[in-house]
Amino acid sequence: MVEKITLKVAESKTKDVGRGITRVDPKDFSKLGLEIGDIIQLNGKRKTVAKLMPAYIEDRGKKIIQIDGLIRENAQVSLDEKLTISKTSYESATKLVLSPLTISRIGGDTKYLGSLLEGLPFVEGDRLRANLFGTRSCDFKVISCLPKNKALLISPTTSIQMKEVGEKTERTSISYEDIGGLGNEIQRVREMIELPLKYPEVFGRLGIEAPKGVLLHGPPGCGKTLIARAVAQETDAYFTHISGPEIMGKFYGESEARLRNVFEDAKAHTPAILFIDEIDAIAPKREEMGGEKQVEKRVVAQLLALMDGLESRGNLIVIGATNIPNVLDPALRRPGRFDREIGIPIPDQKARLEILHIHTRGMPLSSDVDLEKVSQITHGFVGADLEALCREAAMNALRKILPSIDFELSEIPYETLQNLEVTMDNFREALKQVEPSAIREVFVEVPNVHWNEIGGLDEIKKTLTKTVEWPLKYPEVFEKAKTNPPKGILLSGPPGTGKTLLVKALANESEVNFISVKGPELMSKYIGESERGVREVFKKAKQASPCILFFDEIESLVPERGRASDSAVTERVISQFLTELDGLEELKGVLVLGATNRRELLDSAILRPGRFDLILELPVPDEEAREEIFKVHTEGKPLDKGIDLKILSRQTEGLVGADIAAICQSASMKRIEDFIEKKEKDYSKFKIKNSDFQKAIEQIKKK
Repeated sequence: MVEKITLKVAESKTKDVGRGITRVDPKDFSKLGLEIGDIIQLNGKRKTVAKLMPAYIEDRGKKIIQIDGLIRENAQVSLDEKLTISKTSYESATKLVLSPLTISRIGGDTKYLGSLLEGLPFVEGDRLRANLFGTRSCDFKVISCLPKNKALLISPTTSIQMKEVGEKTERTSISYEDIGGLGNEIQRVREMIELPLKYPEVFGRLGIEAPKGVLLHGPPGCGKTLIARAVAQETDAYFTHISGPEIMGKFYGESEARLRNVFEDAKAHTPAILFIDEIDAIAPKREEMGGEKQVEKRVVAQLLALMDGLESRGNLIVIGATNIPNVLDPALRRPGRFDREIGIPIPDQKARLEILHIHTRGMPLSSDVDLEKVSQITHGFVGADLEALCREAAMNALRKILPSIDFELSEIPYETLQNLEVTMDNFREALKQVEPSAIREVFVEVPNVHWNEIGGLDEIKKTLTKTVEWPLKYPEVFEKAKTNPPKGILLSGPPGTGKTLLVKALANESEVNFISVKGPELMSKYIGESERGVREVFKKAKQASPCILFFDEIESLVPERGRASDSAVTERVISQFLTELDGLEELKGVLVLGATNRRELLDSAILRPGRFDLILELPVPDEEAREEIFKVHTEGKPLDKGIDLKILSRQTEGLVGADIAAICQSASMKRIEDFIEKKEKDYSKFKIKNSDFQKAIEQIKKK
């Protein structure tokens, strides 16, 4: 048996953060004579303690120790550094004095705080974190404790006191484990930033310049600023940040001087990281600025000179963040200034699940909450949206107990808080209030239509299920078969056969984002605006993938070229549409659905395979299908015993689904008129009769 083992520090999993645990390969347990749940001592630059747990199966055999950012801070070690662990004895703490490091109003209820911190191991001087109800957490520093100079454990009998020492900050410290679903992006940022700061001599040995700049770009709310804050926390470098607009001043030369001062301050404290948020505000394209924007031009020139001028900027790394990288001056985006551009994507299902785990850490979730299900139905949600969703779900749970709270009390009793639970229904309610910001401008509420509400069309329903749902549910099968799912499906058929209804049901059943575009709404009188509209719609659909992009009345958007009177505009729109659908850029995760009842008016180029791979012709319903449609539209209606849907379906030869829906509606209205006019009161006698249907059928046929 050995006394201590040296291991390499690795990130912990998101679900382990704040629990005071460390994960080690079980093979190393026996070497130290340890068991699961034992308290071990971690010897970094400082000594701290943690509870021992076995590493996950996929992480075994790697000679690593997984600890979260809080324990790394307590042990004063960084990722990939070495750490020794050894066995230690511990006792229950009798007294604990804490100083809050972050502003979060817990009040004087130390009993509630004790329940949140119960079971955490610590030594004097450690930083502890309490995950509060909702998505907030509060950090505390252990000022003093009894017994002294021992490894301690917080138990239900521990007496906790609060003492304010020093300044508090608004935010808790951010570590890499607090960022969900961006593992690859964080790895790339780390190798660009941590390597040059820690080991600049490696680059000298290779005879190359160390990277000096990283540009983070992506949609708002996807974690650009969060990554910069985590990097600042995890590296020991001096960190300073500015927001683009705060550089601008009203006096001549003031803006450039401010920018110089920021760089000089960072240079004086090297190794340093300078983070410029919203960099597009101070470095837009110079050629697109008018003559009146002299200040902006000078600021761009000053920034370029500071980042790569005659003077070396030393061991200073600049991180820029923007959600519109295409407006930045091209001179800024060349290597030597920003050496690497890292796109932060909209999270996929796996990433959303990670983010949900992070934001529900402190929540008392009920057993019916299925975060995997929530992650599957939140397409298009970025990290900020998911945080808002969790907060809203917690608020919904809180609203349930609000009537029982006596607002004259100084604080809510501990027993009331203990009974709080967030249920799946709270999340469903929250989903109605939080929209995905990635597609907010074009967000369409997914229609509440199901397959069983569409009569007939069984073959077409099966085909749509195969082509839309299967690629989303079984992508690995398509990958194995080296087969790409269809890009586009065109539904054509006479008016009223159920084209739009099918699309509504498909959007609902497949649980993907749904963007609906009415053909004519993209057309504009200004040159280039119509094509821009088409580009924007496809761009939003790609961002929100997997997504169904539905063009109703598609013949108005892409008619046959050469026919239209305003042929120049129409031809440009068609060309734009064709290149978006099947151009050099691959359209991934977007299914384009078109609906038309005038297929002959469509441009022939759009109908070829590779664009609209499937053309589904919706037939006029036969007798059996008409009976199915009657069943759908009469479900739940109080029908008279003498009504035979088979006979009604025979009498409606040549009518489509919309006609049958109108017949059922009209028959109901006739019975309501009769009932009200006769001033009847007995609702048990309210029955829709065969005669009502006959009158309705005659009326429709006359049209």
